[in-house]
Amino acid sequence: MTAEAILRIMREGLLLILLLSGGPMLVSVLVGFFVSVFQATTQIQEQTLSYVPKLIAVFVSIAILGPWMLTQMVRFTRALFEAIALIH
Repeated sequence: MTAEAILRIMREGLLLILLLSGGPMLVSVLVGFFVSVFQATTQIQEQTLSYVPKLIAVFVSIAILGPWMLTQMVRFTRALFEAIALIH
């Protein structure tokens, strides 16, 4: 296996990590923003108010995006195993 092939596999793996983590991270940022705006307008400074909604939102987003995320991971793993099988 050449260095170029290894770098390509590493690049695709890192891009897959960014792609899969993008959905839950985006949901977390959006929920955090709205909770911050709510806290600023009501002047409620409860720390769990910012943590619990984000945690619930991330779990819900993973539950919704889970099948798609699993499909992407399986696709990458299959391509990786096929590339390993072609090594001389």
